[in-house]
Amino acid sequence: CSPLLCTVNGLQARIFGVWTLLSSVIRCLCAIDIRNRTLYYITLFTFFLALVHFLSEVFIYHTAALTIGVMAPLMVASFSILGMLIGLQYLEVEALSQNKKKN
Repeated sequence: CSPLLCTVNGLQARIFGVWTLLSSVIRCLCAIDIRNRTLYYITLFTFFLALVHFLSEVFIYHTAALTIGVMAPLMVASFSILGMLIGLQYLEVEALSQNKKKN
């Protein structure tokens, strides 16, 4: 039994599952209403949180190894953060152009 699998109990697995479900609901809501700046920032934060979580498990706590099972969420979080930061610029430009139309 690997140290990681022996230390995870049912409660921890369910909490991680609920956290993953909550993150996916937030991300889907952002995809539906991508112009909602508050929701956009919350979604961006979920990707930062996932990135920090997996990096800390690998490099600080040493409870996970850099296998494909850990690399996949690291890559998804990294690329999603990059894409959302690029998209944020367009969201800001759109907000400015709408303000000019109102005035």
